[in-house]
Amino acid sequence: MSTAYRIGDYEFSSREVRDLLVAWAALGLAFTIFFPGGGPNVLALGAGIVVLLGVSLLTAGVAFLLHELAHKVVAVNYGQIAEFRADYNMLFLAVMSALLGFIFAAPGAVHHRGYLNEREHGHIAIAGPVMNLVLAAVFLPVYLGGIGLNLGLLVLLGQLGIIVNLFLAAFNLVPFGPLDGKTVIAWSKPVWGGTFLLSAVLTYIAWTTLDISII
Repeated sequence: MSTAYRIGDYEFSSREVRDLLVAWAALGLAFTIFFPGGGPNVLALGAGIVVLLGVSLLTAGVAFLLHELAHKVVAVNYGQIAEFRADYNMLFLAVMSALLGFIFAAPGAVHHRGYLNEREHGHIAIAGPVMNLVLAAVFLPVYLGGIGLNLGLLVLLGQLGIIVNLFLAAFNLVPFGPLDGKTVIAWSKPVWGGTFLLSAVLTYIAWTTLDISII
């Protein structure tokens, strides 16, 4: 029988915990390779790889982890049985694509069962992108604090945390395939349009104004 872990009102099976940790670690590794521009550039970092891995786990890894947990929390609050399942083939693809200088990251999904209306489906779907927008706001004072204290590592942590989370919010709101946008737009076009526009504009501003230097 699978061991269950409970945090407040939310239960996690041992398989779910394992899948969440594997997805977090795999995406942290993938973004460690991706951020400098691919395999050869990572090797040029030398011992700096360890530092960048830590930054990647705290930014991209946490961004994906909390995005999926936000889906689960809202689903459970609507009476659903909900669990995250990692897609190991897609995690492998994320690492392999990062070696080539781009990244395709689809770590898995929260699967839930039970009756839901369109509004509830929409709330569950938009919870992930909203979590990423909140996380981007959390990383903003980290970035500003790093500048104020003249701490390059803190600046980098803030920069990557802001950009990755804004990008994930915008990307997941694209109304295509299994992405969250398709479900959100079916529930409310105004909510989808406002959230997607905000995410896309902020992503563009962050990408063009934050001067990131990895190596």
